[in-house]
Amino acid sequence: MTSNINKHADLYASLHADSLLAHGGGGHDAVTGAVTPAIPTATTFVRDEAYDLVSPTHLYSRDHNDLFRKVEGLIATLEHGAESRLFASGMAAIAAITRTVRPGETILLQSGIYWGTTVFFRRTCERNNIALIEVDATDLGALADQITATRPAMVFIEVPTNPFLKVADIRAISALTKAAGATLCVDATTVTPLIMKPLTLGADLVVHSATKALNGHSDLLGGVVTTADATSAAWDFIRVERQGAGAVMGSFEAWLLLRGLRTLALRVERMNANAQGFAEHFAPDPRVESVLYPGLPTAEGHDLAKAQMTNGFGSLMSIVLKGDRAGALKATGALKLFQRATSLGGVESLVEHRETIEGPNSGIPGTLLRLSIGIEHLPDLIADMDQALAAI
Repeated sequence: MTSNINKHADLYASLHADSLLAHGGGGHDAVTGAVTPAIPTATTFVRDEAYDLVSPTHLYSRDHNDLFRKVEGLIATLEHGAESRLFASGMAAIAAITRTVRPGETILLQSGIYWGTTVFFRRTCERNNIALIEVDATDLGALADQITATRPAMVFIEVPTNPFLKVADIRAISALTKAAGATLCVDATTVTPLIMKPLTLGADLVVHSATKALNGHSDLLGGVVTTADATSAAWDFIRVERQGAGAVMGSFEAWLLLRGLRTLALRVERMNANAQGFAEHFAPDPRVESVLYPGLPTAEGHDLAKAQMTNGFGSLMSIVLKGDRAGALKATGALKLFQRATSLGGVESLVEHRETIEGPNSGIPGTLLRLSIGIEHLPDLIADMDQALAAI
């Protein structure tokens, strides 16, 4: 069975990302005419009388899943990468990347990033005799000194960071890591490949929690890693690790991810516009200490964000309120349209009192609210936050 995309490969290779996404990375099925792919449920595939595989690319479904291949090909195209691999979650993808580093080697990890990533690196490195050094990657001088001193096997950064929205210079960091022979991995979950393509800026690997904006509907767990070089030792390990360790996405989840990707361009456009408008509205608000969002001209790293990003600056931001923790929690509780929930990148707007989630020793101010801006009518979002701040 062949799909229509194979018959029209030249067409799909020339399409704008918006059109490619709308068609799910390819056209209708050439045999059935279905405009959406089937959900493969088989886990194993037969051999003929000579014990040869009936289909050479189908042995066992941990790796041999045509829907995986379709989604991975689409994401690799969006990233301008060589290959992608889907994982059962964003953290499963990060775990596979981490295991490319051997005991006795060193990882440089950006400080102040997603707490789950930080905790995972700390625990994994401690158990496996890997030196872990946390450094502010936005301070190129400090990062360069650490790279020179430690000669790391990997540098792992997040751009922009969650929840402080700091923006590191991927191109400059790439030059440093390449000179040291290190692998540079960028977690770009907060902005999607439509806004920033780290591989084109010199990263070796880019990772996304597909749970977030790639899917966009808060109804699946998934992760994806994409490489700039499909022949690298790191990528060979990740491919084998995904197959051997079995941290694969389910077929239904892959189908949901592809369905979500088909509207990614529209969702990103609306969410970015909402986030920009929301940030601009509340930045001068006397009840707000600061708005952390790279789209604001006054934001630290704004010029760098403009140089690295297109089509906006993402839908994640944090606002730091004046007053104390109790007031911030009161405002959170008073929100009616924003839903109080963890995660980001969905069509619905979410608010999280991040210090409650990460704990008092995390370095998160008790007055910080992390906001994931969705696709609602912007004046409704502004009105909801206005009435919540008035309740303090």
